[in-house]
Amino acid sequence: MVRLGIIGVGRVGGEVAYLSALLGLIDDLVLFDIVAPLLHAQVLDLKQSGLEIAISTDTAGFKDADICIFVAGLPRNPDIKTRSDLLRYNLPVAQECIKFLEGFSGILITVTNPMDINNYYLCKKAGIPREHCIGFGGQLDSARFALVVERFGITGFPFVLGEHGDHQVPVFSSLSQPVSYPQREEILGELRGASMEVIKGKGGTVFGPTLHITQLIRAITDNKNNLLPCSCVLNGEYGISGCSLGVPAKIGRNGIQGIEEWDLDDWEREKMDEAAKFITDLIRRTIT
Repeated sequence: MVRLGIIGVGRVGGEVAYLSALLGLIDDLVLFDIVAPLLHAQVLDLKQSGLEIAISTDTAGFKDADICIFVAGLPRNPDIKTRSDLLRYNLPVAQECIKFLEGFSGILITVTNPMDINNYYLCKKAGIPREHCIGFGGQLDSARFALVVERFGITGFPFVLGEHGDHQVPVFSSLSQPVSYPQREEILGELRGASMEVIKGKGGTVFGPTLHITQLIRAITDNKNNLLPCSCVLNGEYGISGCSLGVPAKIGRNGIQGIEEWDLDDWEREKMDEAAKFITDLIRRTIT
């Protein structure tokens, strides 16, 4: 029996609930949203789909969830330039919702932006072991990276580490051919703006996040030990501590079952350090 809790059942939260149930990854759902009519509508819609799955809106059930997804808060829109600009809106949401994680012993997946900071905050303030706190975003960034390098006829292992935001770190050294520093900066600029065309066209990204979050859930429930780019609370890995940052992590039933420390080249190492400094500075100014 796998119980999935979802805090925030808007576009992405609602789709993750449906797809996870449809694929048979979970046995029951616990759902919450501050917007009561939306919560009621999503529950009704799920029930009317014909899926045989138990659904509860009793928030006491979150503590018994095997996996809980935090996806509540304000999404990006064309007027919000970067994910970190959402901190002043969404940190209060995390502060309000942390009460639902009291006594929680499962695996937390943080989606709400700025994801890295929210993942660190929830880990520390809720007292959840760092191995159980997985920040989502790197899978989506890596999929976008793969699409960009494919245009140049480049193959390999497209992974994006660092911040889920402007300080993301595409790992060019894992690709099949060298990429010059000027071209790297050009590609990085394209990756930074990759979601905005979707946001402007339809109000937000849905399909990409939903699929990759569901794949992350499957990696946990099936104990796959998949190597995925996830934001993890670091304790010396890559020489970084005191923040959550995207790294290659093995994901299985116990959450983060290992972090690989890759040999980054000079450009990647510099970008990784810049990402760590950016996130730790924000954390110091806002939540410590």
